[in-house]
Amino acid sequence: MKFTVNKSDIVEAVSNIQRAVSNKTSIPALEGILLTAGENSLELCAYDLELGITTTIPSHTAEAGRSVLSAKIFSDIVRRTPDETITVTVDEKNMATIESGYSKFSLIGIPAEEFPELPKLTDATAIQLPAGVLKSMIRQTVFAVAESDAKPIHQGSLFHIENGMLDVVSVDGYRLAKRTEPVDFPQDLSFVVPGKTLTEILKLLKDSDDKVELAAGRRHILFTIDNYTVISSLLEGEFLNYKAAIPAESKTQVVLRVREAIDSVERVSLLITDRLKSPVRCHFEDGEIRLLCTTSMGRASDQISAEMTGEAVEIGFNNRYLLDALRNTECDEVRVQLSGPLSPMKVLPKEGDSFLFLVLPVRLKTE
Repeated sequence: MKFTVNKSDIVEAVSNIQRAVSNKTSIPALEGILLTAGENSLELCAYDLELGITTTIPSHTAEAGRSVLSAKIFSDIVRRTPDETITVTVDEKNMATIESGYSKFSLIGIPAEEFPELPKLTDATAIQLPAGVLKSMIRQTVFAVAESDAKPIHQGSLFHIENGMLDVVSVDGYRLAKRTEPVDFPQDLSFVVPGKTLTEILKLLKDSDDKVELAAGRRHILFTIDNYTVISSLLEGEFLNYKAAIPAESKTQVVLRVREAIDSVERVSLLITDRLKSPVRCHFEDGEIRLLCTTSMGRASDQISAEMTGEAVEIGFNNRYLLDALRNTECDEVRVQLSGPLSPMKVLPKEGDSFLFLVLPVRLKTE
């Protein structure tokens, strides 16, 4: 195998697909990148048995072929080469020579036959969405994906299509994030994509109207984003009935300025550390929100104004969960709905319901 590629093309491709390379594995080929040189193109593929990323870049191919090279060493070499072009030659014993300008490296490769085949999608259902819309939907929900494996299904986000509306939902037992958009798809469909996959998809998506295709099969999903394809296992199990978890009624409604609320919560959180945990106590009354935090280090209080209707309420929150919800609203003002000190708080856009965040309260000790 022998090919010559543009340095900037291969550096970008390797840095993007390298995130699907396996770090801990008993299969050495999974620590590498599979290179397949075709007539005028070079295909690069990385796969960790759960997530696979493939891309193709232009190439001047002198001799077609396939080989697996160590992802870490190969990426370090191509990033640091001095010239604008890189030539890679792999002999029949899988010894690779990488040349650029006066630099020359020899690298022991692995036979391509040892690289596992990517799964084939069966009975796939294709959905198309603008890249910018999908990026926003993932960004506003992936923060609430469960980190613990107590319920593995919640380590991913639910994609649920019903009546032409797509909900993307994440939940971790303490909060829930839901983002809704219309989609041109006539059937009902549900599948759960791992949070790790969505984090990688986020890095590939651009803020554009270009269409991205999602092809969901029974066990796998394939994303086609520009010249990248990402294949991932889907999570199996019973996802939370999120519609039943959302409180229908609210006794208090508040419209607040997001930036002001974030600054206020951050100020009273200065006394909270990993060792000194304490809820942020929020008192909603008479068009004002008074915030208070007490730890063994001291006491902090702050106050912001807001438009308010309904009953006064005092409620406590984990400061990190409260800040995550506010930061991911991506708007200037939000509606906050409360149903008492022990019911989840709903955070919605000022107008409409394109997103909904639920934050469970912390039971407050009487002071």
